[in-house]
Amino acid sequence: MKDNADLVRSWLRKADSDPIVVKLALDAEDALDTACFHAQQAAEKVLKAYLVAYSRAFPFTHNLSKLLILCGGLDSEFDSPGDEAKYLTPFAVELRYDNDFWPSTADVEAARDLASKIRSFALQRLPAALRTGSP
Repeated sequence: MKDNADLVRSWLRKADSDPIVVKLALDAEDALDTACFHAQQAAEKVLKAYLVAYSRAFPFTHNLSKLLILCGGLDSEFDSPGDEAKYLTPFAVELRYDNDFWPSTADVEAARDLASKIRSFALQRLPAALRTGSP
């Protein structure tokens, strides 16, 4: 069984692959919905890593606002990206099943940039030893 540090690193390793997929999909220009999904996933996974680092349970959810509220219970600074995170949440589920919504390149770039901001924000608040191996 993995300890918390190993679980945190596992979440971060999973989160590391999502920005790579975003870049590939954005460069290909024909998988923009997939790019938005992976931008959301990058943010979600790093928030879950943060919660695991501090032994905080979280529900099965893709809702970044809910995850940020839980993170905010540990560090009030997590209120900062809260409103912006609402932009990413629909990319987790609705985007994949709504056949009428196709994101633009601008949507992907906004999602990528916001996910990167949330990722950096959360990583800065993790102990340095847990950030090892995660850019």
